Amino acid sequence: MSRSVCHVATQSDAGKRLDALLAELSLYASRSAAVRAVEEGRVLVGGAQAAKKHKVSAGEAIVCELDEEPEQLSVGPEPIDLDIRFEDDDLIVLSKQVGLVCHPSVDHASGTLVNALLHHCGAEHLCNVQGDDDRLGIVHRLDRDTSGLMLAAKSNAAGYALMEDIRLRAVDRHYIALVHGVMAHDTGMIDAPIARAADERTRMAVRDTPSAREAITTFRVLERFEHARRDDGYTLIECKLFTGRTHQIRVHMQYTRHPIVGDPVYTAGAPRDAAAQLGLERQFLHSFRIKFAHPVTGEELSFVDNLPRDLSEALEKLTPRSMGRTLAGEEVAALMDAAPVPSIEGSVYGF
Repeated sequence: MSRSVCHVATQSDAGKRLDALLAELSLYASRSAAVRAVEEGRVLVGGAQAAKKHKVSAGEAIVCELDEEPEQLSVGPEPIDLDIRFEDDDLIVLSKQVGLVCHPSVDHASGTLVNALLHHCGAEHLCNVQGDDDRLGIVHRLDRDTSGLMLAAKSNAAGYALMEDIRLRAVDRHYIALVHGVMAHDTGMIDAPIARAADERTRMAVRDTPSAREAITTFRVLERFEHARRDDGYTLIECKLFTGRTHQIRVHMQYTRHPIVGDPVYTAGAPRDAAAQLGLERQFLHSFRIKFAHPVTGEELSFVDNLPRDLSEALEKLTPRSMGRTLAGEEVAALMDAAPVPSIEGSVYGF
């Protein structure tokens, strides 16, 4: 159940950021909760969706959709295995297994990365730069069923610095994806803003709306695979994120009419035959490479993570249909050959 509340901005409200004002008025539990509400289209200013950075003017009517009785989450440590690739007093680099949600929510109150980090480090050794106990250590996220490398921060100094570096695009994040169809161009850039879908809040979409946020993804083709009777062929690509929007690569690839194989949500342009999904129960998307400067020491750090078993087995099925690797494909293959294989398989059904 939900209800709507209207607040008419006063002179003392003028000039404040919308998300900050909503938290100050206790309309949402925290500033990050207000940000999520704005991103989900639950806040209207003057009858239209507004961006979280909107500066409020006196007299503006702000309408908020609120949960009638929001569920209180109790976040505690849980003994969930973590595949840690690097750790010091400031940060952790880990390979997230498929099925692991990054932080608790009403739908996933436990069994998350935050619960695992609390067990591994203790709350006193995790950053809290987002101001929520259910976001301890989190500076960026991967979707539940996207596997691979990600960062967690232990100190607030590292947390603030990493989030700023991500905002400034100084953290180099690369993904491997297998998409439907044979892509014609070896490289490309998708520059298309993303917002909540108009008809379903849990989905994102490329939209021309005030609430849409800049989203930029580049890609390189690694290998192409011929089509067969039940599919349109496939293309293995490397994607690089320049922004970090929710479901960004999945939304952008659907937008190009080359949706990711196995994706249960963003399916426009995918073959209808279930066999075309190569037996996958989740999207073929893996965060395989991350490069960044250590936020405290300044040391340049770089990590590569090989494909987990379900993705490598799906790719092996296509080997006889390969049209050859590109130069980029040979480069990435060499990196992957020398990279460790994820040690935790996880489960597409969660914990």
